[in-house]
Amino acid sequence: MDHKLAEAIKNWFELQTGTITAFSGGIDSTLVLYLSRMYLDCDKAIGVMSNSESLKNKDYRLAIDFAKENDIKLETIYTNELADTNYNTNPANRCYFCKSHLYKALEKIKTKYPDYTILNGTNKDDFSDYRPGMIAADENQIRSPLADLNLGKDDIRSLAKYFGIKFWDKPASPCLSSRIPYGAKVTANKLDQIEKAENVLNDFGFNNVRIRHYGKFCKIEVPLNEIHHLRKLSTKIFPLIKAVGFQECIIEKDGLISGKLNNVLNLHHG
Repeated sequence: MDHKLAEAIKNWFELQTGTITAFSGGIDSTLVLYLSRMYLDCDKAIGVMSNSESLKNKDYRLAIDFAKENDIKLETIYTNELADTNYNTNPANRCYFCKSHLYKALEKIKTKYPDYTILNGTNKDDFSDYRPGMIAADENQIRSPLADLNLGKDDIRSLAKYFGIKFWDKPASPCLSSRIPYGAKVTANKLDQIEKAENVLNDFGFNNVRIRHYGKFCKIEVPLNEIHHLRKLSTKIFPLIKAVGFQECIIEKDGLISGKLNNVLNLHHG
């Protein structure tokens, strides 16, 4: 690792009295939590995870194991965003309401640690995508060390590998609600169907996948170079996916495109 970067990281975290990291299990917040623990005592580097319906069980278990292996104090909370009509009606700014619930819950935890800083995993690349949750972070004065240090996704994976984080190359795993088109209601049943269908694909060796939920049918996204293999296995895979509640499965010919459902918003970024 570059000496200047190492020094900048060290200085950023050592300036904190203590930290409370909004931990999702993704590689970004994982690195933030890992670095907090590296430079602060165990009782001064707290991770907080919301085990709600939109989080994959696999990601939750992986996060629990990570915390245990790295002597990290992890608190699990439940943010009941599905009960909020601002969230479950699935508007374009759904993520804003999700993060608002999360950060308000973290503020309550902060009453136990009044001098600690609440952190998230936002990095510099996030500013080029549509992420209304970042507005909630600003409103709640959440700090983003990765963005402050000018680190992007490639930098984060490189650092995670450097520090020996086992799942440094784990594919991005956005919340399950992001698989449901805007305007279609988010329900616990839909999220469960999506998770089970993606688990089927994982079991057949497809690690980077999205199941887009369109009610009676689903669209399956895998990387372009894996589509041929998926088609060959479709007679085995499709019945298992249909068994979780879909009448039809469609392979998306354009492959996996992260944030694809944002395309309908016709947003422009400067």
